[in-house]
Amino acid sequence: MNRNLLGIILFAAAALGAVWWISAQANGATPGVPLVVASAQAAEVPDGADSGRGGERVLGRAEAPVTIVDYSSLTCPHCAAFHTETLPKIKEQYIDTGKAKLVFRDFPFDQWALRASMMARCAPPERYFPILDVLFKTQAQWSRAADPAKALMQIGKLAGLSEETITACWNDQQLADAILNMRMKGQNDDKVEATPTFVLNDGAARIEGSQSFERFAEEIDKLAK
Repeated sequence: MNRNLLGIILFAAAALGAVWWISAQANGATPGVPLVVASAQAAEVPDGADSGRGGERVLGRAEAPVTIVDYSSLTCPHCAAFHTETLPKIKEQYIDTGKAKLVFRDFPFDQWALRASMMARCAPPERYFPILDVLFKTQAQWSRAADPAKALMQIGKLAGLSEETITACWNDQQLADAILNMRMKGQNDDKVEATPTFVLNDGAARIEGSQSFERFAEEIDKLAK
């Protein structure tokens, strides 16, 4: 096996294991049993949100007073930095406490970002954010692999998706169109030109780039009052 691909598989396996173990601990379950964080479950999607493959993906409680719309590309290093370094702090202080929720909107810049987004959306809703977390944590490996499709396929398999499911997912033109329309809507409605871009409470605040936790906290605290 290609040494680079083996590294991706081992890194992804470790990352998925960590996500599921932490989730199990948070829910009082036995470590090793695949579970997810409660805030990623489909039941918490706000009223009126599309829970289908091309619909909104929401982390947090529907009634949270602050909504953070996150436009990111899965091959964007700055997006990965936000998701791996800053988002965990925002989640602990604001999302888990019900003060804010995050709406993730795909804004793919290339075919591999699109394929990664499609694969994550073809997983059961409760696995969406854990898979997204792994894709961002292993971004540097799979996005630069000699065969990114093969690397993504291995990550998908570790997440419980079959090769047939992933292949069918990548061939789902309706899903691809939904993601590309999401990007276009972000460009037209929220004037997104680069990733990551964050729009808070329908434009009451806007943050561009992978900013510090303190920068997000400042805006969230203002809107939560």
